Order: sequence, then structure tokens, then C-alpha cells
Amino acid sequence: MNSKSKIWHWLAVALLSMIWGTSYILMKKGLRSFSAYQLASLRILISFICTLPFALRSLPKFNKKNFRSIFIIGFFGSGIPAFLYPLAETRIDSSLTGMLNTLSSAFTLLIGILFYRRKAIRSQIAGVFLGFAGAAGLLYSGPLSINYYGLFVVLATIMNGLSNNEVSTVEGLNGLEITSLAFLIVSPVALALFLGTDIKAIFLTPDWLLNFGYIAILSVAGSAFANVIYYFLVRDTSPVVASVVAYFIPIVATMWGLADNEHLAPSMFISVLLILAGVYLINRPGALRKIKQISNRALGINASSGK
Repeated sequence: MNSKSKIWHWLAVALLSMIWGTSYILMKKGLRSFSAYQLASLRILISFICTLPFALRSLPKFNKKNFRSIFIIGFFGSGIPAFLYPLAETRIDSSLTGMLNTLSSAFTLLIGILFYRRKAIRSQIAGVFLGFAGAAGLLYSGPLSINYYGLFVVLATIMNGLSNNEVSTVEGLNGLEITSLAFLIVSPVALALFLGTDIKAIFLTPDWLLNFGYIAILSVAGSAFANVIYYFLVRDTSPVVASVVAYFIPIVATMWGLADNEHLAPSMFISVLLILAGVYLINRPGALRKIKQISNRALGINASSGK
């Protein structure tokens, strides 16, 4: 990997972190006038309209060989999660949604091991368990009770993990073509769901046009544009490397949450640190070995000095 490639990878990570970290507050704003189903349907439909010219140009490449992959990426990467996130945010804060989304790294690795023959070492497995422990802390809401709406986000990250692994198996399509065809395949379902909602109720809410604007930004930047960049990144590196974006998404989401006066308990930061430690171990397979070596050296020095 040359230096130019590394620069592009880090620029992509930074851009995706800003876009996806901001997406949760945009959903929160959109939910003021739109239901979770309306918001998700519009997000998919606007993204579909933005990418339609590329989808039409890519149709000759859409064949039996890649239909299964595009179906999985469309429904499990862009379709169903688009509904799960706003459903969660009807009962939990946008910052908590962003924090839980860091589990995508853990599930990307776990699903890769179980279904895509990817290899992992013990430190990466330890990272997965650390991530799950942190998520359990975020979901804990009192004695013997959990915040069940947070499980919608967990389910979305499982689906994202599946989609992330599938992207790396697609042959003959680049990131833009994968994104456009994925939205093409899920858009009929989104349209049907949107038409089945109470559309008139939208226009009775205050500032509905402004809130629609938030959804439009979410769709164009957070879905269409960001997915293209992400799929390029996955195909240029690997699903696990690309999932390093998860480090920074909760930071951006938390900053937006604080700006919007959301309550953040100190225990939440401890849980996020556990998840981020897990993400670090997943993306740095030799980290535990290096820590052990440093520790052994330190102990050796101390022993030799009589301390």
C-alpha cells in the first residue's frame, strides 16, 4: 500500500465519520414531523433518485452472478437498517444510537469468521467480547432491565456486518455501481411502505418543510454519497479495516447530542471506551501481543534492578 493510498483511506475515514456521526441527529430532527417509517422510506427513495442515472447505466452488469450480493447489500446494508435506526430513536437519544453503532466492527469480524471464511486471532475475539460488554452497559437501564429500543440498533449493526462482508465478494462492480443498484432493488418496497402511511399528518406538524430538509441531507450525504465512499473503501482495503470508522462515529454523535442538550451519564462513557477498546483489538490483531511484550520487558527491567 503506497502513501497516496493511505492518505485517501484516512480522508475517507474522516469524511465518513463526520457524515455518519451527524446522521443520528438528522434523524432526530426529521422525526419531529415524520414517523420512523416515513423517514426511512424517504431516505431510501431520495437516495434512489440521486443514484438512478448510475443504476440505469449499471444495469447491463446486473446479472445472476451478483444478484445475490446486491440483494443482501440492498436490504441488509441500506434497506432494513434505515428503518431500525429511526425506530430506535423514537425512544432513545441520537448520541446513544451513535455509540451503539460502533458494534458494526465486532459483527463485521464475527460474521466474516462464521460465514465468509475469514481468519481471526485471539486478540480479535477478545475485542468482540469487549464490544459486547460495552454494548450491554449502554443498554442497561436499571436493575434487571434493559433499553429494548437499543436492540434495534444492535440488529442494524448485525445487518451492516453482513453487508460489509458481502461487499468485498462482489465482482465486476465498483462502489458507485453497488450503491446505485442496491437502492434500485429496495426502492419499490420503500415506496409501498411510504404510501401506506398517513402522509397528510406530515403537513399538520410545525416546520415540516425544514424537517424534510434534514431528511434530504441525511439521504443525499448519509446514504447515497457516504455508501459510495464506504464501498470503495471496503473494496480497496477490507471490511475490517473500513470498519475503523466506528472509532469516530460515537465522538461526532456525542458532540451533536451534547449540543442538543441530550443527557449523557458517566457510565455511558465507560461503556463506549470498552467498545472502542474492542474495535482497536479487532483492527490491530497484534495489539495484545505487543502489550504483553512491553509488560514483560518492564517486569524484566524491574526484576533486574531489584525493584
